Amino acid sequence: MEQLLAKIPEYAKDLKLNLQTVVKQPDLTEQQTWGTVVATALASRNPIGISALLAEAATHLQTVATEAAKSAAAVMGMNNIFYRFQHLSEHEKYSTLPARLRMNVLRTHGSDPVDFELWCLAVSAVNGCGKCIVAHDRVVREKGLTEESVIAAVRIAAVVCAISALPLE
Repeated sequence: MEQLLAKIPEYAKDLKLNLQTVVKQPDLTEQQTWGTVVATALASRNPIGISALLAEAATHLQTVATEAAKSAAAVMGMNNIFYRFQHLSEHEKYSTLPARLRMNVLRTHGSDPVDFELWCLAVSAVNGCGKCIVAHDRVVREKGLTEESVIAAVRIAAVVCAISALPLE
């Protein structure tokens, strides 16, 4: 983590400070926090950021949670494209046609179901899929997460995504 922070340019000092803060938010459990970091780092697609953030997350998460967060990033990478297309298309019939995409991991991830849904929500925020954001937000709030918890996860997504857009070499 220190190596990643050192690579953040001076002009992006706010991102460096924000990263140190968002991983210590009181509205999320440690697993929710670091699972969100893992999922959104993968969704942000920066190899240097992914490597550094996954290494740090390994000190905070059990393997099953890490793998579930990775699965959330993978399945939402696919779903966000499909459902964002349905949402943005003006052709109404597209929204009535089934996805016909395998999404077994939504049931078989082995981690806390609420945490997994939160990670899916955070990845959907990174990928800009309104339909998925609405669906996962509804689920996590129905299962007891507060709006503050949701916003805390989105803060993590915002900071991780912004850092991933930097030249970190």
